[in-house]
Amino acid sequence: MDRAAFAIGLTERLRAHGVRVDLDAAATLSRALAVAPPSGLDGLYWTLRVCLVRRRCDLAAFDSVFAAVFGDGVPGDESTSPLAAPRSRADGSPAPDPGPEQEGTVGAGLPWVTLPPASGEPQESAPSTTLPELLPSELEALARAPFDQLSETETAQLGTWLAQLGPRLPRRRVRRRAAGRSGRGVALRPTLARARRTGWEPLELVRTRPVTRPRRVVVLCDVSGSMRAQASAYVHLMRAFALAVETEAFAFGTRLTRLTPLLREGTAEAAVARATGAVDDRFGGTRIAANLRTLLASRHGVAVRGAVVVVASDGWDGDAPEAMTAAMERLRRRAHRVVWANPRAAAPGFEPTVSGMAAALPFCHALLPAHTFAALKDVVEAVARESALSRSGGRQAGGGVVPEGDVDS
Repeated sequence: MDRAAFAIGLTERLRAHGVRVDLDAAATLSRALAVAPPSGLDGLYWTLRVCLVRRRCDLAAFDSVFAAVFGDGVPGDESTSPLAAPRSRADGSPAPDPGPEQEGTVGAGLPWVTLPPASGEPQESAPSTTLPELLPSELEALARAPFDQLSETETAQLGTWLAQLGPRLPRRRVRRRAAGRSGRGVALRPTLARARRTGWEPLELVRTRPVTRPRRVVVLCDVSGSMRAQASAYVHLMRAFALAVETEAFAFGTRLTRLTPLLREGTAEAAVARATGAVDDRFGGTRIAANLRTLLASRHGVAVRGAVVVVASDGWDGDAPEAMTAAMERLRRRAHRVVWANPRAAAPGFEPTVSGMAAALPFCHALLPAHTFAALKDVVEAVARESALSRSGGRQAGGGVVPEGDVDS
């Protein structure tokens, strides 16, 4: 078929049915068909729609014309060509082309962004095989819903949204220094190398500046029975940190499970499925103090040194408060900062009266609510702001800054 004649004929038919088609739409469609010839009606539909339709209000008319041209007959047959003669009735009079107001299967199986045809009676929509992808504004609104009100699909979409935020995570200074245009020190070797060009007179000094690297983040998430509604969302929180910065992720109930190698590859749904299968003590008891001691005594305890530790738990602990105090005191001495995310902290009039939470709070630099994905976003941003909090020499608890009496590591 002549692509140019096909594009012109279809463009004229769309304009006859009220579709506003651009002046260069036929040329665009001809080039598109040459570059990517469609292999079926679905591909042809989307090629035509992308090239010819610019307004949402024209979708119904476009779908009607497409159904009239390609709906009955084999694609490529003369009877289905937009340049073919119009069909005739039994009496020999020409049959009019179906307009946008004609009922039928117009728009069936199309994506969710396509508006249904206008009709007087409501039509039952066929069940869609694909789930709609939410717009950013809808994700922002859905992020404020509690975890127990979200479906698995919505949780996965919000987890992907949380991982794509890309916050500026904290950085730390290392002992290495690099040459730069500004700095307090002088790099002797580059300065002497440039002095060879000026008779060994150091006319141009090469300065040195400190080198910074991203600070490590260690995330520990509670997967006990009291955290059943938050478990999947907290796995997405660990994955968001693992994709952005060097992260060690652990889940704990009655024992500690390392999830770091399971979160960095694949999609969000696959990562959550792998992490869920690896944790075999989900929705059981909680031993926070014992798991903290296990972490600090293991070979992964080195990762805690100088890191920002995020503990996501409601503070319900089966161990004695004295054990929690000893474990948190040791954790604070080794870590750079400790941020505790509590899903109960968002309740009006919340007070950390639970024995485990009350014992751990004096050793936390920040206590933040974590009951929605919007709150998890605030947790990620709080970790990114920890450098400013460290320089101010304070501990943020419940929204306020409390002076500290000791020095962080």
